[in-house]
Amino acid sequence: MSQVPDDLKYADSHEWVRLDEDNIATVGITDHAQELLGDLVFIELPSKGQVVSQGQEAGVVESVKAASDIYTPVSGKIIAINDSLADSPELVNSDPYGDGWLYRVLLSDETELDGMMDADRYAVCIEE
Repeated sequence: MSQVPDDLKYADSHEWVRLDEDNIATVGITDHAQELLGDLVFIELPSKGQVVSQGQEAGVVESVKAASDIYTPVSGKIIAINDSLADSPELVNSDPYGDGWLYRVLLSDETELDGMMDADRYAVCIEE
């Protein structure tokens, strides 16, 4: 059974968002997504300073099974990327909601979070 923390918002493309402070959000892929992918071997992240729009392709995760696009669930400017993932992509497998975060975004439209799924809705989505 996948973990679905209550304090996050979820996209149907299996990314999560945590609103931090000062209009900054942390983005990652869900426990469910990393389980489906299997052991991650490579992650391509967006560039720091890049401006992204909700739903836009923002990177790629590659596992021993497949490669999958990462879509940004929110719009804004990338202000940080998780440099640890270059050498240790398996952090996403072991800690998808902690050390396995992907990038941080300075939000351009915080109301986009209102259209995302809460934990209960996402849990139902992945059960289907």
